[in-house]
Amino acid sequence: MARANDGSIRQVCIMGLGYIGLPTACIFATKGLKVIGVDIRHDVVNLLSKGDTHIYEPDLDILVKAAIGSKKLKVSTEPQASDAFMICVPTPFKDGKKPDLSYVKKCMESIIPYLKKGNLIVLESTSPIMTTENLVAGMVSKAGFVPGEDIYIAYCPERVLPGNIFKELVQNDRVIGGINEKSARIAQKLYSTVVQGRIYLADAKTAEMVKLVENAYRDVNIAFANEIAGIADKFGIDVWRVIEIANRHPRVNILSPGAGVGGHCIAVDPWFIVDSAPGQSALIKTARNVNDKRAEDVFKKVIAAAASEKKGRSGKVKVACFGITYKADVDDLRESPALKIAKKLATRKDIALLVVEPNVKKCAGLELTTKEKALIECDIAVFLVNHSEFKEISSEDLIGIKVIDVCGLMRGIR
Repeated sequence: MARANDGSIRQVCIMGLGYIGLPTACIFATKGLKVIGVDIRHDVVNLLSKGDTHIYEPDLDILVKAAIGSKKLKVSTEPQASDAFMICVPTPFKDGKKPDLSYVKKCMESIIPYLKKGNLIVLESTSPIMTTENLVAGMVSKAGFVPGEDIYIAYCPERVLPGNIFKELVQNDRVIGGINEKSARIAQKLYSTVVQGRIYLADAKTAEMVKLVENAYRDVNIAFANEIAGIADKFGIDVWRVIEIANRHPRVNILSPGAGVGGHCIAVDPWFIVDSAPGQSALIKTARNVNDKRAEDVFKKVIAAAASEKKGRSGKVKVACFGITYKADVDDLRESPALKIAKKLATRKDIALLVVEPNVKKCAGLELTTKEKALIECDIAVFLVNHSEFKEISSEDLIGIKVIDVCGLMRGIR
C-alpha cells in the first residue's frame, strides 16, 4: 500500500504492542486510521485478537475491545504493507550498561520487505543519539532506498506516564525530529491527527537528545533527594519535612526520595548518554550510581532493624514489604528497586518475608499476601511504594509494628 496521492496516511503499522505501542495503536484507530499492530509474541496477539489485554492501563481494555470490534485495529505477528511504520519496541541496556538496539534492528529487518516509495518510518523507542540516522536510515539506504526522499524517516519519542497514558498521548507536547525537513513535516501531519498539544520540529539527533535529557534531569533530581534522605537518616531527621519546607522556596523543587529509581525510562535512559559521551556526563553517571545504590541502602536499613528486633527472642523476624512495582498504582515491575529489595530479603534465613502488592497477581520467586494479613503478622512494615490502597492503613493498624517508611506514606496516615 503506497502512501495516498493526496499525502494522507491511511494505514499505520505499529511494531511492538507493549505499554506504548498498544495504547498508541488504539488512539490512532479511534481517529479512523487503519492500524496493523504487530508483536512477535503469539500469546499476546491471540489475546488481543479476542479483545483482551495483557497489560494494565486505565481504560485500555475498553479501547482495545472497541478498536478490535470496529476492525480499525488488526493484530498480527508479521507486518503488512502500510503508509507508515512506527517502531515502539524496548531499548534496554545490556552488560556494561550498553544500549541494546537489537529489537529496533529486528523491527527494521522485518519491515524492509514491505517498504515502498513514499512510506514513513517513525522510531518512538528511546534511543541513543544518532540511532535514527545511523541505524534506521542506514538500513533503509542498504535496502536500496534514498532516506528522506524515497522513504521519510523521523524520531518521535513518547512522553507519557503509566497510569495516565491515554490523556498524555493526546494532550502532551511532542517533539518530532526528521532526518530532513520533509520527513519531519510528514511525521507531523500523522501525529497531528491525534496530538492536541504543541508539536515541536527538530532534526533527529536533537529529538533523541531531548528525550534522554528529560529523563536524565529527573534522575539527577531524584538522586539529590535520595542522597539527602540518607543524610537525614544519619541525624534522625524527617526528610519529608525537610523537603516540604525547602520546596516553599520559590526557586527550589526537590522531588521525592524513594527506594531507588525503576521503570523503563529513568533507570535506563541516562546510561545511553553516559555511553555516548562518557567524558561529558560525570554528573549524570554519578546520579545513576546514587539511585542504584539506594536500594542497597534501604536493604541494609531493613536488615539492621530486623537484627535489633531479633534480640532476646527466637524464630525469624517477620518483615512485610508493601509494594514491589516501580511506581505507585501500576503493575509494572521493570527495573523496580522495590522488587530487588524484596527478592534480596527473601534470601535471608533470619527473615520471614511477607509481600503485599495489590496491582500484581503473581511474581516469580515471591509469595504475595494481603495487606490485612501482613499487618496482623509482621514485626516490621517496610513501605516501599506509595500505592493508593496503602493510604487506607491507619496508625492503629501499625501499633506494635516497627515501620520503615521509604516512600513517605506515613505522612498521610493518621
